[in-house]
Amino acid sequence: MELLLIVLPAFLIFTAGFIGQKVLKFDIKSISKLSLYLLLPFLTFDTFYTNQLNADYFYMFVFTVLLTVLLVGITFLTGKLLKVDRPHMSALQIGSIFPNSGNYGAPVALFAFGSLAFDYAIIIMVIHAFLINSLGIFLASLGGDTSTGMKGAFIRLIRMPVMYGAILGILFQILNIPLPSTIIGGISMVGDASIPIVMLILGMQLAEIKPQKFNLKYVSSITILRMVVSPLLALALVQIMPVSDIIKNVFILLAAMPVAANTTMLAVQFDCKPDLISFTTLVTTLLSLISIPFVIFLL
Repeated sequence: MELLLIVLPAFLIFTAGFIGQKVLKFDIKSISKLSLYLLLPFLTFDTFYTNQLNADYFYMFVFTVLLTVLLVGITFLTGKLLKVDRPHMSALQIGSIFPNSGNYGAPVALFAFGSLAFDYAIIIMVIHAFLINSLGIFLASLGGDTSTGMKGAFIRLIRMPVMYGAILGILFQILNIPLPSTIIGGISMVGDASIPIVMLILGMQLAEIKPQKFNLKYVSSITILRMVVSPLLALALVQIMPVSDIIKNVFILLAAMPVAANTTMLAVQFDCKPDLISFTTLVTTLLSLISIPFVIFLL
């Protein structure tokens, strides 16, 4: 029961966003833009500025990329075994590879393991954002009617304000640029506001998903790869990861998260089976009410 109570606050906020969207019909795009372009950069700046740079940053980046590469290979083999066409192959990959580390993972890490774990989760979230806006774009464009090349992916990547918040935070720390406590307090206040808002946005996005009939093999494959295979791979990788136990726990927890909400936007943009991706986002998020407490129990 105590483990369920760790996840329950997140689901209460998701539910508030869900009900609010059903009743009040918010403009999700505008609220998402507020979060992405205004609030999250403050959060990432604060995280990277106040946390001492060390080898842990390097290991988190390397092992996150390594987990992603392994998932790319496994999803490709799974798609070949299922004899899927190119659009479904891309949908299988973008749905299985990228976890919801921002809207869901970071807040749950905070509830489960405390503020230090939350800081580590934000760092991994930035890495995931980098991968979604580079590799994710490439994979989605392969299976969609709307194609983009490396140039398009690069342009989207350099437009990511979250990355600039992280880069500035690192630079200010490396250059030892002191900021008054009042300034840091203001930055933290704006950054902290992003957490409930991104959670509300996920609830709003789920409210817009229309249940549809899909081939069970696609939904079940994405669900198993995202919710079972990914955390098991993470569990294996942390055995050789030379970092603290709390980083290992956060790494596994984020790997067990449901389908990333951002992949739905990619699927829509590139017409890469958006209905399938949206539906599996809903399914995996609902299943996580059971799976995430179980993962926390094991940790």
